[in-house]
Amino acid sequence: MGADGTSRFDPAIGRRLRGLREARGLSLSELARRAGVGKATVSGLEHGTRNPTLETMYAIAAALSVPMSALTLDPGAPAGAASPVRGAAVVSTLLEVFREPGATYEMFRLRILPGVEQTSPAHPPGVTEHLSVIRGMIRTGPAAAPLTAAAGEHLSWAADAPHVYAALGGDEAQAILLIRTPHDPPTPPRRRSAGEQAAQA
Repeated sequence: MGADGTSRFDPAIGRRLRGLREARGLSLSELARRAGVGKATVSGLEHGTRNPTLETMYAIAAALSVPMSALTLDPGAPAGAASPVRGAAVVSTLLEVFREPGATYEMFRLRILPGVEQTSPAHPPGVTEHLSVIRGMIRTGPAAAPLTAAAGEHLSWAADAPHVYAALGGDEAQAILLIRTPHDPPTPPRRRSAGEQAAQA
């Protein structure tokens, strides 16, 4: 994180992004379309000429159907190796990544700066967020029906729709955020038609 609070670009993000995009057979234009961002933004991130914002990183991760830590962290690397990322209001620091057979859990420390509300894009279906407030008061949750919590309180919501974060009362707020991203279920084997079975017999 830079001295002014902006995201410090990690050139490895571009390498990871390009690898994930190419593994899915996506062009720059197609990934940009799916993420709802400009092609120049995706290209700039891949080539290290643009600083990432939290909103852009989440939009790209959703378009790739991966947790955001897949962009900020190499497999097997400690969470502390990931650089903090800033959005319009939120400075997000990855604390830990837990992986189970059915889901990936990412734990972040959030600083929510006063004076602006941040809208984060929808995550893929099934993703949930669980936020515990450490300091201050926060308005967060689905953009269509946000919730409010003070220090010591906890909120959860389905994150597959746009959702917001804002510090209330004029002071910075802090929270711990847990994001649960379910893994895609295995694709069942295709049933062969009677004709295919007869041809193989």
